[in-house]
Parts: sequence; C-alpha cells; structure tokens
Amino acid sequence: MNRLSLNPLAAALIAVFAAPLPLHAQQAAAPAAAQSSSAAGSLAPVLVEGNRDDFSTTSTAITKLPADLHDVPQSVVVVNKALMQSQGATSLSDALRNVAGITLNGAEGGQIGNNINLNGFSARTDIYLDGFRDRGQYFRDTFAMEEIEVLMGPSSMLFGRGSTGGIINQVTKKANLKQSTEVSASATTNGLVRTTADYNHPLSETSAVRVSAMAQNGPATTRNQSNVQDFGVAASYVTGIGTATEITLSTLIQHNRDMPDYGLPAVNGHPVNVDRNTAYGLLTDHTDQDVVSLNAGIKHKITPDITLRNQTQFNYVHTNAVETAPQSVGTVSGGVFTALSGNTSLPLSSLSVRAQSHDRSIRDYSIFNQTELSAKGTAFGFKHEALVGLEVGHDGYDVQNYYRNGSCNGVALTNNTTPTSGYADCISVVNPSYSTAGSSVASQVGNHQGGSANTIATYVGDTLELNQQFKLVGGLRYDRYVAQISNSINSINSAPAAKNTALAYANQSVNFLSVRAGGIWQPTAAQSYYLSYGTSFNPSLEQLTGTVGQTNLDPEKNRSYELGGKWDWAESLSLNAAVFQIDKQNARSLVSTGVYELAGNVRVKGARAGATGRINKQWQVALGYTYLDAQVMSGAAGDTAVGKVPTNTPKHTLTSWTTYEVAPHWQVGGGASFMSERFANPTNTVQVGGYTRWDATVAYLQPKYDIRLNLFNLTNKMYYDALIQSDGGRSVPGSGRTAMLSVNYRM
Repeated sequence: MNRLSLNPLAAALIAVFAAPLPLHAQQAAAPAAAQSSSAAGSLAPVLVEGNRDDFSTTSTAITKLPADLHDVPQSVVVVNKALMQSQGATSLSDALRNVAGITLNGAEGGQIGNNINLNGFSARTDIYLDGFRDRGQYFRDTFAMEEIEVLMGPSSMLFGRGSTGGIINQVTKKANLKQSTEVSASATTNGLVRTTADYNHPLSETSAVRVSAMAQNGPATTRNQSNVQDFGVAASYVTGIGTATEITLSTLIQHNRDMPDYGLPAVNGHPVNVDRNTAYGLLTDHTDQDVVSLNAGIKHKITPDITLRNQTQFNYVHTNAVETAPQSVGTVSGGVFTALSGNTSLPLSSLSVRAQSHDRSIRDYSIFNQTELSAKGTAFGFKHEALVGLEVGHDGYDVQNYYRNGSCNGVALTNNTTPTSGYADCISVVNPSYSTAGSSVASQVGNHQGGSANTIATYVGDTLELNQQFKLVGGLRYDRYVAQISNSINSINSAPAAKNTALAYANQSVNFLSVRAGGIWQPTAAQSYYLSYGTSFNPSLEQLTGTVGQTNLDPEKNRSYELGGKWDWAESLSLNAAVFQIDKQNARSLVSTGVYELAGNVRVKGARAGATGRINKQWQVALGYTYLDAQVMSGAAGDTAVGKVPTNTPKHTLTSWTTYEVAPHWQVGGGASFMSERFANPTNTVQVGGYTRWDATVAYLQPKYDIRLNLFNLTNKMYYDALIQSDGGRSVPGSGRTAMLSVNYRM
C-alpha cells in the first residue's frame, strides 16, 4: 500500500508541514512501493503497533460519528492522555492549549468555571462529558479523562442547540480487562502539591471495575490569591465486555475550593500596567464546588452490524461563591470614587480600583437520555452506515445572588439608583491590600434567578458509500426546546423598574431543524478530502438566563462551510488542513445595556492545519495553527460593536509540542504557544497584545515508572491568559516561570 501517493491538491494543503519531512518521506516510500509492486496490485495488510505514549489518535469516542476520523467531514482535534501527561496538563484549560482556535474567557456575570471561546464563538454550553452536555459551572480536571475531543464547526444535527464554533467532548476512563495500577505525585515551585491514582481490575473474563482519584493543594499559579484545594473520585463498572450486551455504570465526584481570579482592569485601552502577580480580591474569597455525575449505559449488538444503545446521564453542580472583582478604575476625592470616563494621564499611583462583590449560590443540574440504533448494510445497491436517535432531557438552574455594599474611606459607594450594586471597597491600583477587611461588609440577599428547560429531539444520519473512493454524509435533527426563567430583582430593588434589565418571568418554545451534509473523496486509504455544510441554533434562553428584549427572540442561526483534507504520512504521522466559513445570522445585537434585538450578523472566515504523530521512532510532534478573520458584519442601530472583531478572537494561534528520545530511557521536549493580539471588549477599545510562551520537559522513562520535569513559561513572558468582556474588559495574566517535578509509577 503506497501511503504517500498524494495528488496536487493534497500537496498544496499540506505544504506547511512538508518541508521538514522530505527525507523521512523518501525513506518510508521505498519499502511501501516495493511492497505494492510485489503484491501485484493487491492491497497488503498493514499492522500498526501503538505505544502508550503516542500523541496520535485516529478514532473518536463520539458514537454519533464514524469511529474512523477519515470518515468525518469536519476538523477534529484529539488531545489524548499521553500528550497531557507529557505536558503536565492537569486541567481542561491546560489540555485545550493544544487546540489552535481556542481562547479562554475568565469568570464573568453569572458564569463560573471553564468559559471557552472556540473559533471566535462562545462554547460556554458546548462542553460535553461522554457525549452528554456538561453545562454545569465548574473547573474541570483531567484526572479521570482518557482524552479530550474537539469537533470544529456548527453541529446541532449531532448535539442539538449550541455548537456555533464546535463542541468539546471529555472522554472518561472506563474499566477494561487489563489489570493495571498507576500512581503519580507532583510538586511545583509555586507550592502546588498533587497526587493521582488509577486502578483497573478485571472481575471476570467479561467484567471489570476501575477507580481513579485526585487530590491537590496549594497555589495554582505565581499570581497572588490562586490557592486551590481540590479532590475527586471517578469510578466505572463494565460487564459484558466482548459479548453481545455490554453494560456500563460510571460516576464522577469532585470537590473544588479555589480562589477566583478576575484579573486586571483596563486603563488607557490596555490592561493596567502593574506587576503580573497583582490581584484585587480578598484573602477570604473562595469558590466552593461540588460536582456529581452519574452515567448508565447499555449497548446491545442485535447482529454484528446492528447495535442498539441506551444511555442516561445525570449531572449536578453546586457552587457557593464569595468573590470580589475589580469593577472599574477611577479617582478618589474626599472618599468619593469617580470612575474614569476615558483615557487619563494621571499616574497609576494616584488611581484606585472599585471592587464589586460577585457572591452567589448556584445549583445547576441536568438529566438526559439518548437511544440510538446504528446499522451497517447494503440498500439500493449502496453501502450505508446509518444512525437513528432519540434524545430527551431536562435542565435546571437556580441562582441566589448576594451583594456587599461597602464604602470608600468611610463614604458609601452605593446610592439609591443602584441599591444592589455590590460595590464593596476601593483599593490602590498599584499596591492593593490583601486583607480580610472587606469581608466585614454585611452580605445581603439579592436577585433570585430560576430557570428550567425541556428538550426532545430525534435525529437520523447516514454515510453512504458510492464506491471505494466516494462517500456522502447527511443528517437531520429536529429539536423542540421549551425553556422558562424568572428573576426576583424587581421585588427587592427599590430603583425604578426602568433601570432593571432582568426579566421577572419569560418562557420560550423553539422548534428547529438542523442539517448536516458532506462529501468525502478517499483516493487511497491514506488520504481523505471533504466538503461539508452544517447548521446550528442558539435559543435566547439557552443559558437559562435572560434580559429585556429576549422574551420573544427567535434563536440565532448558524451555518458553516468547510473544505479540507486528512492524510496519513509514512504510517505514523497524521496531517490535516481545512478552510472554513461560519456565519451567525440574526445574531443578538445590543441596543442598550441588557437589551437586545435580532439584527446582527457575525462572520468568521478561517483556515487551520495540524500534524500529530511520529516523525520517526524517537521523535513525535503535535502541531496546530488556526487563522481567524472575524468581524461583526451588522447589528442594530447604534450597536458600537458593528465592524469590530468579536471579543477574545485572535487572528493567529499556533500550538506546538514535540518530544525526542535522545538516549535509551531519556526524553527531552518542548514547544511554543503563540497568539496574536485580541480585544477584551466588544467595542475593541481594550487591546491585549500577542505573545509567545515557551514550555519544556525532560523525562527519565522506565517500564515501571517515569520521572519528569516540566518547565512552564521558560522566558517568564508577561502575557494574558484569559479575557473577560464585562466591566469594560478585564484580562487575567498568565502564570510566571514555574517548574513541576512529577513521578508516575505503574504496577
């Protein structure tokens, strides 16, 4: 089988990667050609033996997609356990640094936990756990994860509402028939200590149990007020392995007690120029989270080619947050705080930050059931791989807000027009005091938000094989989404009702038909080219929150076009490249504070390329690049975001990681992460500069154990990790230079 027979289109798309590989390609081509010649035109079988530390993954665990990524007409990036361990990635945010096109948002408004942008669009509610929406607001760890899968582009036909930029699926570790025990311990120069354990035990020839655990304590970054104290347990039981009927029961339980980081406010169009470790919260600030996920699934093979699956998942997240954030920068005269209204020439030492409380108790839960029938067969003279599914589910959301109204040098920061503002204190921009003084301000009951939604959907998809080279992919999904929300703000706020944008009550029913279509050309087993089209929708009450003007809004509608290719190079390196366009039509456009109209259009035109796998036996890489040309094309009259770049959307992102075995048992590696400039607010008046961050690793590898040193931010680069568009645009600095020593032992 000649794995290197590429036509001109393939050569053009992968040219970015071809330069460093010609010698290796020539070496691999000779035996492949000889094998092809000796077989007299027949295809010889190829046996590929994977290693436990391979970065490359050519399949997906998403049951709605073909297992082979060559048959998926969309870009898919898989970050597996080997890559995460090599980089010392312990959180979902760390793992997603390997995916070009992803940026991190900080906590803002009613949002806590992982808040992600994908291809220029919010993916806040597009995080999944084993194929089910994981909408809870919490910080996700990787201790129980086998891999993280990122499917690019609108995918409502597969997953229902959301997925404008794509979806992120966490694949948990499952019990198997191989006895194994793995224990790890690590410590950083910041003082963070962490340990994990993973135990898998076969109970019989067809059943097994697996338990994973994690605990960590200490400062997560070099920044002040970044302490975490987390622990978690995940377990799975699988019976019927290798039989016609397989049953899986799994659970994830996690507790987080973290210090929130709301970053730095802006002055003169940029993050305030202070020491990177400066924080404006209180030492008593904390975010406590309890997470419970329960999953039960059954898979029954009716025949070797027909499989019936049924799976139910329940997720519950309770968050208790006491948080203080920098709301604005201004001057203080006689105890009266006056926020800056534009640029200033005043020295930073003369300015103060007005802090605002973000206290709340959140309960977020969901229960969903999916039934799917998949079948392979021949009909009307063509081979088909078909899927029919039914999904029903319920989401619930309950938030009790609290506020702390304090003073600045003895003068109240709150007046009658904003009685529930939660302005808690004023502190120096340059030398904020880290104390518990502000915690003495009395906490009062604020708005009580409630929301719930019911979903019922049915979907059908098919991959039709026209011949050995051409396939057609199509699918339809019909969703009915019924949601309602409520707020108590008007009953507790003495301000005029006109000043409140929260809705006392609203409900919404959305019926939407999503479409997926594509064509695939596979001239050889090593090449796959595709053209695809997909749609998605975003109901206005998607996050179970709403403001004035959202009551009767239709859902935002998204569509994408993608042209790309995927190649296997020399049996061990996977390459991919694509160009795409995503349009969000009738987007919600801001009319006034908290008030929206469906008058917007957002367009993202982009290109991406990636390479994952081994260049040779000793050298492997994981590379990714994404170009995003994003713009708010139109909006309501007076919308100042029109013509601007969407928040937190860099034009260029590059991720790279490589390791090389320099001697038996010794490995060195490293990589760079590059991101061009971004804007921290919709009007593009707060700019955050681009950066390049370098990381490295050295490891001593043995069959039974690994000793690894990871070095993060080698050059101690000052950069901004996450952006927050609220309060004029805040930016969270990344951690300074840090080292982590870890030991991983296998029994």
